Formats: sequence, structure tokens, C-alpha cells
Amino acid sequence: MIRKISSKVRRFWASMALLSVEMMLVAALFLVSLAVFGYMVRRVFVLQNNHFDQQVFDYLEPYVTPGLNRFMQAVTFLGTHRFLIPANLGLIAWFLFVRPHKWYSIKVPAIALSSLLLMSVLKNFFGRSRPLDPLLEPARGLSFPSGHALMSMTFYGLLIYIAYHSVKNPRLRWPLIVFLALLIAVIGFSRIYLRVHYTSDVLAGFALGGIWVVLALKVIRGIERQGKRTLAPIVGNGNGNGALPQSSADPL
Repeated sequence: MIRKISSKVRRFWASMALLSVEMMLVAALFLVSLAVFGYMVRRVFVLQNNHFDQQVFDYLEPYVTPGLNRFMQAVTFLGTHRFLIPANLGLIAWFLFVRPHKWYSIKVPAIALSSLLLMSVLKNFFGRSRPLDPLLEPARGLSFPSGHALMSMTFYGLLIYIAYHSVKNPRLRWPLIVFLALLIAVIGFSRIYLRVHYTSDVLAGFALGGIWVVLALKVIRGIERQGKRTLAPIVGNGNGNGALPQSSADPL
């Protein structure tokens, strides 16, 4: 009996320690993202300093090759609406019908649609024009913040969140998380390489995406907790009938 109680106490404190670490990491992501976005806005629109953006273009110019052009075009496609709309719909269908987790099926469209609205509002608010000399094809619309960077951060960032809490095998979980993080970075870099966005656009998009995914998950998680009893008959509890297990140590 004493051993069982001691074991439960140790597991409890281990869980609390893990939660504390996760909360610190989430808080750090939010604060760093907020600082980066604020710095980019000040640099571009208050100080009107575009020197760094041009330096990056000049640095990358000697490395431009036809093969790398094709690779960057393929990578940048993974951040377009032509890919992300079917990907979001597929993810919703997965959590509705294949591995039922109704709250995940709510989080996916909520974050996607709110991110799209946020991007549209801020692009029109800042009104920054695209780079004048795109590498291959000109892109439509305004430049700041980068929509590819923002939408990639929110979509693939949500996948990182889901993988962290749902993939139990660490040999699969961590390689998947690293792959998704690298994919986000390469999609953003492809926009700079193709000269359809300035570096400051991409950094601002990443930062804004980080801010938004943390806030959106926090809000939805709060709604989930508060409305679980009243909404359970409608949306389900997210843990029964083959649902993916949700970690108890969820900082969001």
C-alpha cells in the first residue's frame, strides 16, 4: 500500500514538473514571437529601414540555380491555399471519422479561418508592396506579413501540438516534430529565395503565427474545459470511442 501511494505521488510530481516546463516553453514562444513582431513593425514602418532585407537578397543571389528554383517552388507550394485548404479539410475529416477527436476537429478550422482573417486584416492595414524584382513569377497581393509564413506556422504548428500530445512513441514523435519545424522554416525561406517576400515579412509572419496559435489554442482549450458538460452531448468528450488520448499535462 505504501509503495503504491509513493509511486502515485512520484508520478504526480513528475507530471507537475513536466507541465511547468511546458508552460515555460509556451510562454517563451509567445513572448519571443511578440518581441520579434514588434521589432519588425518598428524597423519597417517606423524607422523605414529596409537595408537588411536587401542585404539578404544580395547574399542569396550567387546561390540561385535552376535546380534550387524548382525545389523552392515545390516547397513554397506547401504553404499555398491550394495545398492548405485540402490539408485542413483532410485533417478535419480524419478527426471526425477515422480517429474521432471532436475537439481537434474544431481546433483545426477555428485556427485556420481565424489565421486567414488575421492575415487579410494586417496585410491591408500595413499595405506594404511586394519586392519589385521577383526571381521567377510575381506574387499577388500585399507583402507584410508573409501569408505563407503565418499560415504555415499556424497549420504545421498545430500539427506539432497534436503530434506532441497524441503520438506516444517518442521515436516517432520527436522526428515528426523536428521535420514539421524544419518544414515551416524552409517554406518561409522559399519566399525570400523566390524574392516574393522580404525577410522582415517572413519573420513577422512566423512571429504572428506563433502568437496566434498559442492564443487560439488557449482560448479553445478554455472553452473546451468550461463547456465540456453542456456541449458533451453535441461535440463529444474527445476521449471516448477510439478518440486520441489528450495529455493531462496540457499547458494550453
